[in-house]
Amino acid sequence: MSLRYLGTEGFTVSSIGLGAMGMSELYGARNDEESIATIQRALDLGINLIDTADFYGLGHNEELIGKAIRGRREQAVISVKFGQLRTPDGGWGPIDASPKYVRQAIEGSLKRLGVDTIDFYFPTRVDPKVPIEDTISAVAELVQQGKVRYVGLSEVSPSTIRKAHAIHPISAVQAEYSLWSRDPEDEVLPTLRELGIGFIAYSPLSRGFLSGQIKSPNDFAPDDFRRHSPRFQGENFQRNLELVDRVKELADKKGCKPAQFALAWVLAQGDDIVPIVGTKRRAYLEENLGALNVQLRKDDLARINELVPRNAVAGERYAAQLLAAVNG
Repeated sequence: MSLRYLGTEGFTVSSIGLGAMGMSELYGARNDEESIATIQRALDLGINLIDTADFYGLGHNEELIGKAIRGRREQAVISVKFGQLRTPDGGWGPIDASPKYVRQAIEGSLKRLGVDTIDFYFPTRVDPKVPIEDTISAVAELVQQGKVRYVGLSEVSPSTIRKAHAIHPISAVQAEYSLWSRDPEDEVLPTLRELGIGFIAYSPLSRGFLSGQIKSPNDFAPDDFRRHSPRFQGENFQRNLELVDRVKELADKKGCKPAQFALAWVLAQGDDIVPIVGTKRRAYLEENLGALNVQLRKDDLARINELVPRNAVAGERYAAQLLAAVNG
């Protein structure tokens, strides 16, 4: 497994990371035994970046990761998001990125994970009630206390990146990025490269659509949140299936799977970009890592832009309420 260096503070991670959210909720039923085996298999294969949040599964996700890395802490780089409040019944509350909540949240995460330090810590979204300078100052205090190693941001605008970076060095910014979600190319990625900050791409397979495994909305479990995603509904679904066929055509010519091809595309966008693949099964994890063996040349990338142009995807990536919280 090759490594990539994000930011200027020494944050070093595997070229592909593992996103653990689906192991706890939103993507169908849990299977803790298989999920733990998947995390451990990722470590075996050289993946060290494990991405979670304190609100995934109301803390279940952190506890799961804690069990999986027990005795192997030195092999894992743990990335934790905070700030999304949940109700006791699993509902979704507002964002809280206040200094008070930051100090409270870190203690809960450390306990659930069973660790002394979190490697990468950052607010999941900007709290409209709290200046980003106040949030990052609170996280910076945790760095000084040895509870956090590196500081990040998620789904933020260039102006927010600059304000936060002036308070404490930001090692990486996380945002959705794939063949179908290329907005970061406009302003975010240029800003990060100007400032020497890395980029972590979540949903590099567009929530599994680019894997080619999804043929119908009926493929989703009843509680799978993708049933309510604009890109997976009605005419949008059918139009996007046509784009998947184009990706499959390109992948076939390269002798790889569509998911591998889509991940290879993200990896080819720069050595300062690390995609995190969300899976709870060892078989898909191992398949995804085949992307590291797919080499895309300039003519390949040009052909991709012809067949899958930047704005070809139908539908927004989130419903309106969630979309309003990104690029804060």
